[in-house]
Amino acid sequence: MTTVGLDDIGTSTTLESNKSQTKNEEEIMATKRSEKGLLTPDNCVVAIIDLQPQMMFGVGNFDRQTIINNNVALLKATRVFDVPVVLSTVETKNFSGNMWPQIQAIYPDQTPIERSSMNAWDDKNFVAAIEKSGKKKILLAGLWTETCIALPTIQAIHDGYEIYVVEDCCGDVSQLSHENAMKRVIQAGAKPVTALMVILEWQRDWAAKDTYDAVMDIVKTHCGAYGVGVEYAYTMVHGAPPSKFPEYVVPAAATHK
Repeated sequence: MTTVGLDDIGTSTTLESNKSQTKNEEEIMATKRSEKGLLTPDNCVVAIIDLQPQMMFGVGNFDRQTIINNNVALLKATRVFDVPVVLSTVETKNFSGNMWPQIQAIYPDQTPIERSSMNAWDDKNFVAAIEKSGKKKILLAGLWTETCIALPTIQAIHDGYEIYVVEDCCGDVSQLSHENAMKRVIQAGAKPVTALMVILEWQRDWAAKDTYDAVMDIVKTHCGAYGVGVEYAYTMVHGAPPSKFPEYVVPAAATHK
């Protein structure tokens, strides 16, 4: 008859505990994206600067509806991947107007950091919010590229941050202004990216099912031909039911002044 002593029980329990811990660590690592120079949901913060009506009025280099679409897609993705976001506005009451409601709807409980300076990096509250995130990689998007993006980009790089300018979420008064701003920030060390590029880099692996469906929802809603192609593949190739969007409800007439 084999006897098991207390020491053996303790050893057995320890081994089982270690196996369980190792399994949990493996599961965590399976969902955590490798970095090696790439953006991950864990290593960056997104800063959205001056997405306001008066700033949009002056945009002449990109289609303005597309800029709204791309920013909404990017910010929806920050919710999917739990990426920290800093919102900021300039001279809301005196000139620029409120942040676009499409943006505020994604972060309804976050009040944008109000500034007087064109350069967000001159604003101590903005810099403090970036520092609070604990991230050294900053994705910047906003209006206009030549000032509200270029100036904080250059100074943040000077202060040791790694900057990614989400170019198709930015706009400027002319194509020349935007192009020269992008040349300037790239020469300073910034990296140009696009909204979809960032979303796919965060996703990285289609086997990551915890975010897969939400990313596909963003793609189908905001990514044009790519989204239509995904819908086609789902329904025609894989036999999935068609996507259902919220039914349109005609707004009730409001009293206007």
